[in-house]
Amino acid sequence: MRLHLPGSPHLSYCTNIHAGERWAEIEAALRKHVLPIKAEVSPDQPMGIGLRLSATAADELAKPEALAALKAFLAQSDLYVFTINAFPYGNFHGTRVKERVYEPDWRDERRVLFSNKAADILEALLPEGVEGSISTVPGAYKDAINGPIDIARMVYHLIRHAAYLYRLAEETGKHISLALEPEPCCFLETIDEAIDFFNDHLFARQSVETFRRLTDISSREAREALRRHLGICLDVCHASVEFEDPVECLGRLAAVGIKVPKIQLSSALRIPVVNANAAELLARFDDGVYLHQTVEVQADRVTRYRDLPEAFDALRSGRAGGEWRVHCHVPLFQADYGALQSTQQPLANLLAACKRSALAPHLEVETYTWDVLPADMRGIDVSSDIARELKWVRSQLGA
Repeated sequence: MRLHLPGSPHLSYCTNIHAGERWAEIEAALRKHVLPIKAEVSPDQPMGIGLRLSATAADELAKPEALAALKAFLAQSDLYVFTINAFPYGNFHGTRVKERVYEPDWRDERRVLFSNKAADILEALLPEGVEGSISTVPGAYKDAINGPIDIARMVYHLIRHAAYLYRLAEETGKHISLALEPEPCCFLETIDEAIDFFNDHLFARQSVETFRRLTDISSREAREALRRHLGICLDVCHASVEFEDPVECLGRLAAVGIKVPKIQLSSALRIPVVNANAAELLARFDDGVYLHQTVEVQADRVTRYRDLPEAFDALRSGRAGGEWRVHCHVPLFQADYGALQSTQQPLANLLAACKRSALAPHLEVETYTWDVLPADMRGIDVSSDIARELKWVRSQLGA
């Protein structure tokens, strides 16, 4: 839905909440969940969808008959798609995901082809006059990067995809941006790392020259086009886990001219002072499916753990004991869970800032963990939970 706020941003939720890797499964989930959610949160105006596609689903949806059927469903239901989550390439529910969620990463040709296909689908679905965004992995999992050659390969593939987006815009008039999503323990983990990567690599002279050759435009046009088509997806949960202020992050990105096509509205777990009791409660969230990167601040020391078991080992050995932030997407509308808390306050601060100025054209609720959260944190059904989150966001925005 489009909000009456500075910049008129679009608000939706990401359908990665719903299990399904094949298009038929995703389509069934849309028909089951989106219509009751729309009836509750946007009955009188069009509602946007943040569409998650796996590589398999993208291949299947790219077929003309499948795409035509989706367009008909959207038109009949007063729905539209303005953003695609092309982060997970393969399975995202019901099996061990962990660090495999980043594979294939931007070193791999398959990531380019998948992102190009997602762009073609989004172009076909975008309403006239609406810009599109695609969120993607932050380069790669940090431990997978072995040096300058890997970085150069990622940069080249990202520039190739940006050139594809440029040509798509020239041919169709539909503008789409790719948004890399910084995440703990990834190649792009902090805003400092993101800014350095964009300035030193993606926007560097060699990248501009590569883009110019791929598009046959001038160097000045190439510099401008790269900044239009490549940017950052700021996930509030991820920033909060890193003890970063999301509003400050957005200001720093704007100051150096890095675009933010999408903000993912999300909340992490927070333990002000970790101890054995808190760790016992936290163990309920160690689901075995997703990575739960944990960042600890103790005095002036920052320690990063790749997953909860590693953090628990440090606590048992006496090496941990400060404040923990844990990468686990928890409901936006709840601030605490007894001894455990959430990072709801940074999210509320960001939403307050949205009322004052245009921060990003796309706002997307992304709590994809409903099926693995402890039972006492779930509502009657996932559609009601999603609607409740969207209504909470709108109440914070006054929209």
